[in-house]
Amino acid sequence: MYHYDYQTEYTCARLISLDLDGDKVTNIRFMGGCDGNLKMLSKLVDGWTVDEIEEKLSGNTCGSRPTSCADQLARAVRAAYTAQELDG
Repeated sequence: MYHYDYQTEYTCARLISLDLDGDKVTNIRFMGGCDGNLKMLSKLVDGWTVDEIEEKLSGNTCGSRPTSCADQLARAVRAAYTAQELDG
């Protein structure tokens, strides 16, 4: 199991914490942001692969912001996967 913390940009959530088991993402937690919505998002994608999360969530924006918490999660899981491979 590989643990990763991702510092977000341009969102109300400040940090995304997650675990990887190969390419499966689990234990997603957002610090800050819209608590109920982010808990729901974390539950919905728990157990999905990095590719599945990227496919569904990349590019989502929030209002006039260039990103969203969902988009930041997609970026976080890819960064975690890359870091996991490098630490291998």
